[in-house]
Amino acid sequence: MNFLSNRFRLQHLFVFVATAMVSLSAWAVEPFKLKDIRVEGLQRVESGTVFASLPFRIGDFYNDESGAAAIRALFALGLFKDVRLDTQGDVLVVIVEERPSISQIQWVGLKEFDKDVLNKSLKEVGLSEGRPFDKALADKAEQELKRQYITRSLYGAEVQTTVTPVDRNRVNLTFTVTEGGPSKIKEIRINGNQSFSERTLKDQLNLDIGGWLSWYTKSDRYSRSKLNADLEILRSFYLARGFLEFRVDSTQVAISPDKQDISIVINVTEGDRFVVSNVKLEGNYLGKEDEFKAIVKIGIGQPFNAETVAETTKAFSDYFGKFGYAFARIDARPEIDRLNNRVSLVLVAEPSRRAYVRRINVTGNNRTRDEVIRREFRQLESAWYDGDKIKLSRDRVDRLGFFTEVNIETQEVPATNDQVDLIISVVEKPTGSVSAGAGFSSTEKVAFNFGIRQENAFGSGNYLATEINTSRFNRTIVISTTDPYFTEDGVSRTIDLFHRTSRPYLGDLNAYSLVSSGAGMRFGVPFSEVDRVFFGANLEQTSIRPGTNLPNAYVEYMQQFGYTSTSLPLTIGWARDGRDSALVPSKGILQRFNSDLSLAGDSRYIRTNYQIQHYTPLTKKFTLALNADIGYGQGLSNRPYPLFKNYFVGGLGSVRGFQQSSLGPSNSANTLFLGGARKVVFNAEVLAPFPGAGNDRTLRLFAFADAGRAFAESQKISLTDLRSSVGIGLSWLSPMGPLRFSYAFPVKTQDTDKIQRLQFQIGTSF
Repeated sequence: MNFLSNRFRLQHLFVFVATAMVSLSAWAVEPFKLKDIRVEGLQRVESGTVFASLPFRIGDFYNDESGAAAIRALFALGLFKDVRLDTQGDVLVVIVEERPSISQIQWVGLKEFDKDVLNKSLKEVGLSEGRPFDKALADKAEQELKRQYITRSLYGAEVQTTVTPVDRNRVNLTFTVTEGGPSKIKEIRINGNQSFSERTLKDQLNLDIGGWLSWYTKSDRYSRSKLNADLEILRSFYLARGFLEFRVDSTQVAISPDKQDISIVINVTEGDRFVVSNVKLEGNYLGKEDEFKAIVKIGIGQPFNAETVAETTKAFSDYFGKFGYAFARIDARPEIDRLNNRVSLVLVAEPSRRAYVRRINVTGNNRTRDEVIRREFRQLESAWYDGDKIKLSRDRVDRLGFFTEVNIETQEVPATNDQVDLIISVVEKPTGSVSAGAGFSSTEKVAFNFGIRQENAFGSGNYLATEINTSRFNRTIVISTTDPYFTEDGVSRTIDLFHRTSRPYLGDLNAYSLVSSGAGMRFGVPFSEVDRVFFGANLEQTSIRPGTNLPNAYVEYMQQFGYTSTSLPLTIGWARDGRDSALVPSKGILQRFNSDLSLAGDSRYIRTNYQIQHYTPLTKKFTLALNADIGYGQGLSNRPYPLFKNYFVGGLGSVRGFQQSSLGPSNSANTLFLGGARKVVFNAEVLAPFPGAGNDRTLRLFAFADAGRAFAESQKISLTDLRSSVGIGLSWLSPMGPLRFSYAFPVKTQDTDKIQRLQFQIGTSF
């Protein structure tokens, strides 16, 4: 907040009074030549400051006019509250009384605003510790603070300024604030509506009389800016439904005598409803009228809709941009037939001149390096303006997943008619998470765990993750790093190192365990703007250490192939990302295909996985997200599929409402979940903004339906065996990382299924 940024100065009327009251000896003197000048009364101000302000020097002639000018100049410094001139022969004596300096500024009772921000604002106007005290500035600051409290619906707030003298001509300045309770909206009335009910219109407004979430949304707090925004929403609501001549006649805001209750009355005139009778194109369309007609979104015979008109003009502007016309103007001129309530729209286009991009500027990236953003740009500097490339560039930057907002603005270059600058502004989000902890139990004793994951390590765009866990049941050391631009052409490189020891958490330290170690490297080669092919190799070794509770499937595997299996799987994959955002997508398709093929070593197998996610915007606020994830594993060379490569289904990330990894083959007692060589998972979500969060995409609600299961290699995949659930959840891009909470209602279950209705997770989208 910088509400004191405009400097203000009180015109010291008493300067003129002081000038008029100067002793007659200073005024009624005959001009004389100055032999000396003395200054008296200085405490902190340097004498040189006074001498530099005087309009005369030793040796000059002194008269009445030069004396008056000297007094005005010294008062103008703002350092003195009194200035007098005295003459002693041919010596001039300047007698000053300094203003007290501010020793300390204190705030009492401040809750709504941050005192450091207020102190910074005061400093910008000259009211800070060590500066001369100016009561006019202090009074102005007090009044401005009261006004700011009113904007936050705290009409009863009182601010009192106290000036306390201290030693050495200093003062302490104290602002005592009594904030009181906020004034709340108790009534909203809309008059003049006929086609829509008052309740329907109130539902469009952000201001309301309060509800169970008002403590968070503050929707019952009045401010003029909020009301103006709601009036625009109301106007857009009518214009989108054919009421071309709708207007807001007046608004009345009344506050109760105790300044606690606010009433709002909105008076409107709806006017008649108009239907679009025709759409005509006029102007210069570069000889591509048919192409422009194909992107018209205005429906003839439908009620006039200002939103579709705006979408059409924007589509026209974007299409002109495709050919380099950055300054194209498209005007929608309505021709109204009030007799028949018809309107004909004339779209007049003026492409203006073709332009090229002079410079691309990046703002808002406090942590991320410029090059990380610029290397995603397909629009180049000193190249012709291309609307399609600019949109593609914006989407590529958004798909990085480092930013909550990515916007591109076009600015004309002064004194030119064919150049533009592109301003890309981003809002960074936390891209890393750190976890550290220690635990103690009778079975595990002391266990430490530490993990760090950074998707944008040191602002370089590289991915870095480390995980360490010293639990007796799950010991892990994992290091993974990805350089998305290993080469300048965008070939990525990923290196993985891992060592894991896991045993079933049954409270038995003598239970069997799996120990796996390995390393791998893979590269990703971009084949198009949305397609990338991956290939690489891994070296893995997995050992089965016998113990209690060892499942029969593991016993049979050891008897046939031994305790230790070594494999050298080759990896090939493909990904196509056509989403508009990697963080919170609202449209587009993401596809992933990955296959591991091991033809050497003790384990011979093929493991293939395909996933597709489809995002469709239902409205501006609601998005439908569909996901399918299918995995298939098969043993090769007459060898069974290795059990330690099984897929697991159940819980967040697959089928919510069931215990994690529990949907699939298990031991006879149903206490150990073994996973399966095949998996089938389907998900559907409808995402909506959190009530009161506005356009904030980091906090959303969703309703979901899930189905899926894992199958053993010997089992036949049957959709009738899938488990399913429905439920609701909350998604939050928190500083700790993406958080997802869900509460599920299992629909199709079996008696042996492990139900877990409430679940939460940090990580995956589905």
